[in-house]
Amino acid sequence: MGLRDDLERYREVGENRRQDLSEFIQYGDLGQSRPDSVRVPIKIVDLPEFAYDQRDKGGVGQGDAEEGDPVDAEPQPGDGDGEDGDPGEEGGEHEYYEMDPEEFAQELDEQLGLDLDPKGKKVVEETEGDFTDITRSGPTSTLDFERLFKQGLKRKLAMDFDRDYVREALKIDGWGPARVFEWARGENMPVSRAWIEEAYDEIPDAEKTTWASLDEMEENTERVDTAQRIRREGIEEVPFRREDERYRYPEIVEEREKNVVVVNIRDVSGSMRQKKRELVERTFTPLDWYLQGKYDNAEFVYIAHDADAWEVESDEFFGIRSGGGTRISSAYELAAELLEEYPWSEWNRYVFAAGDSENSSNDTEEYVVPLMEQIPANLHAYVETQPSGNAINATHAEEVERNFRDADDVAVAYVSSPEDVVNAIYEILSTEEEAQ
Repeated sequence: MGLRDDLERYREVGENRRQDLSEFIQYGDLGQSRPDSVRVPIKIVDLPEFAYDQRDKGGVGQGDAEEGDPVDAEPQPGDGDGEDGDPGEEGGEHEYYEMDPEEFAQELDEQLGLDLDPKGKKVVEETEGDFTDITRSGPTSTLDFERLFKQGLKRKLAMDFDRDYVREALKIDGWGPARVFEWARGENMPVSRAWIEEAYDEIPDAEKTTWASLDEMEENTERVDTAQRIRREGIEEVPFRREDERYRYPEIVEEREKNVVVVNIRDVSGSMRQKKRELVERTFTPLDWYLQGKYDNAEFVYIAHDADAWEVESDEFFGIRSGGGTRISSAYELAAELLEEYPWSEWNRYVFAAGDSENSSNDTEEYVVPLMEQIPANLHAYVETQPSGNAINATHAEEVERNFRDADDVAVAYVSSPEDVVNAIYEILSTEEEAQ
């Protein structure tokens, strides 16, 4: 197999992995994975590898062949690992692709066209960054000489004027220092009265009547602007001043840890039958993996509720069933209490709830909606799971959607079959992306 063929097969592995990721979320056995390792089955059964030609195996002049044995003989039955040439019974590990939550999040971002950028909240370290900040004092080694030179050069250009041209004006008959100073100022020349008087004294008396008028002087004298003069003569000196000195020092960079707490809320009342529970698991589990991959430190809180709410462990969350009624607000009351351990100033927060949208009368409008408004979070989401379509009294999702229609931190998704799961995940995560 050539190198080009190997590369093509590697590309095929990558494409199949992305395709299988979506199918895995919808139909795969999520229990095959662990919280820190996502095990995605892929369609490739053998991966490309480099192998020595059989003729080179063992080195030149070595091996067990006897004189007269055929060269490059095809493998015969019985040469394999199993007896009588039977294939081995153990499955190859390459039938699954294991990825950590961070890689899972990257793949899901690529597949769904998302690019969430989690924000760090808690400051864990302050470090010195680049020398980008400026102060008026500091060690000589940090003097910003480039800035100093530029300031001096700007001053040089602002103070510059054609001295020879002004001296010629002092040679106009009847003009003295006062007249020349007034004329120079009118021409926007930054010349001082003292300099003019000193230059006038240096001119011989016989030359003080060289020109009969200003017009005659201008006709016979060329005025050279600053840029032309610098190109021709260069700069002999740049006037530096102490007030121009600036010293560079490193900016202080705050390293912020990207902490997140995810509150998963599930209705476990009698109406939540197996298919509904499965749809909740298919939606919540990839979301947990995704957020764990996006953040440095991820904590998960699991709340089950019927008419009352209680905290459970993750391995209990999806299997609990109850025969009780439903009061969704009880879960949000408990969530608000538990989130006190995760201050909003230090933690990113996600509150995900799911159920069949059946709730006790007026509970959504009177209690759930106000509680959602009172709990600060990056995102609140509710996932309705109704495999057979909406029941008559399944109105919770619609009421939440209506109350938060203009909010950019609340998402509502509807899942009636595994095919809807990926779209529901996109609806939730894209809402978070737009809110950033």
